[in-house]
Amino acid sequence: MAGQEHIKGMILRRWAALIRTADRDAYRDYIAGTGGTDYTATPGNRGYQMTMRDLGDGTTEVATLSWWVSLDAVRAFAGEDIATARYYPEDDRYLLTRPEHVEHHEIVAGGAGGSAA
Repeated sequence: MAGQEHIKGMILRRWAALIRTADRDAYRDYIAGTGGTDYTATPGNRGYQMTMRDLGDGTTEVATLSWWVSLDAVRAFAGEDIATARYYPEDDRYLLTRPEHVEHHEIVAGGAGGSAA
């Protein structure tokens, strides 16, 4: 498929947790200045997105999706144990859950999902 060769073989890193719905905007801004900045400053990163889904009980599921050219590029961001989630000092202020692990998926088909703003 024309125009999609640059996507195939890339790695998607996915992390998800729960926050208070009232913290949506503050958490978005916090991640933009921590994880988002670190993602985009790491060679081999091809962008990230953050998604949020209100659960209707005062909590919101948040997920960060980041795209990488290789597992070695992920290691440059995450450290040798790429399956272990990376956290920042102020995360406990926002997070209701703190998953120990992240997921990695090899992209095998499709086009780019969008860009971070």
